[in-house]
Amino acid sequence: MGIRDNKLVRTNQRVKSQSVSDDQPTVEEQLSRLEEDIRRLKIEFDVYFNGSSKRPPYDTKNRVESIIKRMFDDRTLTYAQRFQYNSLASRYNAFRDLWRRTLKGREEGRDPQAAARASSKQGELGPFDRSTFVCADAHKDVGTVKELYDSLLEAKRRCGESTVGFSFPRFHRLIASKADTLKKKLGCDSVRFSVDVENGHVSFKAKAEDE
Repeated sequence: MGIRDNKLVRTNQRVKSQSVSDDQPTVEEQLSRLEEDIRRLKIEFDVYFNGSSKRPPYDTKNRVESIIKRMFDDRTLTYAQRFQYNSLASRYNAFRDLWRRTLKGREEGRDPQAAARASSKQGELGPFDRSTFVCADAHKDVGTVKELYDSLLEAKRRCGESTVGFSFPRFHRLIASKADTLKKKLGCDSVRFSVDVENGHVSFKAKAEDE
């Protein structure tokens, strides 16, 4: 009875092992699932960027990246399977870079929707008049620097760009330092600053007055 019992146990173990193995998705199934998840993730990001979702689909993104990492470490992939995996991983990396740039652009007010809003706002307020200011001594010429600051602030508001932390004392120190650097580098006595709006974005330039 002991021998027969042992055979029965081994048989049951083989059946259980085979059952567990049958439940595991094949590599081909995993690759198909990864391709579908990447496609779904792209749609979810498109929905978010179009304003129909309040937050980026980070949960789906983390799941896809987890699958990509797990399959990268799988040493059992054949050459053809590895080739298909690399193609999917490259596609995902391209999407990820695009999403990262778009998210960064949103934070900086440079995404297409922000640009559209800025253009609409600019149309309502009328064209922005390009302003120029000449500073011989930006440290002492506070009035001119304040006019430059006000003009730049207005341009930022028209373009929908953030003005958080954009204080005049900080701006004055920055302009004075930049003017000193330019005068020393270019050998000029004065610096001409210009503020304009071009294609929905603020254009802020500085050059020697005699140029």
